[in-house]
Amino acid sequence: MKLTPMIVLAALSVGTAAFAQDTARPAPTPEMQAARKAVMESCAADRETLCSGKEGRDAMACMRDNAAKLSAPCKDAMTKMRAAREAAPK
Repeated sequence: MKLTPMIVLAALSVGTAAFAQDTARPAPTPEMQAARKAVMESCAADRETLCSGKEGRDAMACMRDNAAKLSAPCKDAMTKMRAAREAAPK
């Protein structure tokens, strides 16, 4: 009877460790960090105009949805960010 709580605790600890590994992401490369910064700077006006009130992933999705309406500097920065993401080690 005392073995059951030990089995439950062991199962929970293994599950927690597996979950922690699944959510871990590698640190962004310096190239990716620079590309993100360029997007933030180059696309600030576009984001405010086209995607007002959206943050983070929602803002990026909105900007991708409105790609034809983005300014040339913003389009260029988004292209460079995509290239940096594809070149990053996985």
